[in-house]
Amino acid sequence: MPKHTLRPQGDFPTAGLIRRLAAIFYDFLLCVALVMVVTLAYQQGILRMIHGGDTLRAMAEAGALDHDPVLASLALLSLFAFFAKFWTHNGQTLGMQAWGLRIQNADGSAIDLWQALLRFVVAIGSWLFAGLGFLWLLWDKQGRTWHDIYSGSRVVQLPKNVHKK
Repeated sequence: MPKHTLRPQGDFPTAGLIRRLAAIFYDFLLCVALVMVVTLAYQQGILRMIHGGDTLRAMAEAGALDHDPVLASLALLSLFAFFAKFWTHNGQTLGMQAWGLRIQNADGSAIDLWQALLRFVVAIGSWLFAGLGFLWLLWDKQGRTWHDIYSGSRVVQLPKNVHKK
């Protein structure tokens, strides 16, 4: 599948840490809502159909639902789907749109699904290492984070006066 070119085109500067963190905060709020919806659909839909309401209530009170690997997998998969859709389609999540940021390849094209998966997994690792993967951009001469480096992509700051056509 050929890569599609993102609009607007241009040689944009690499995004700084503060803007990235602001966009991450916006997206974090959306991700919390997404996980809440997935949890509700799973527990009140699927588990209620399998076990019934009374049994489900008893399981919840006993703590049997506290460490559900199926729910954790569904939540992780839905979060990846959220980011992958935005990153591969127009290079911007909603938080990135609000802060004028975009993920792209060096040639200005959208990243592919494999790059999105690499970004997602390495970004999780970046958080697990106390955010070191994000802070890495302060030392990297090209302003890249670990997930930028491993996915072969970059986050750029779009100018305010450039609008999509």
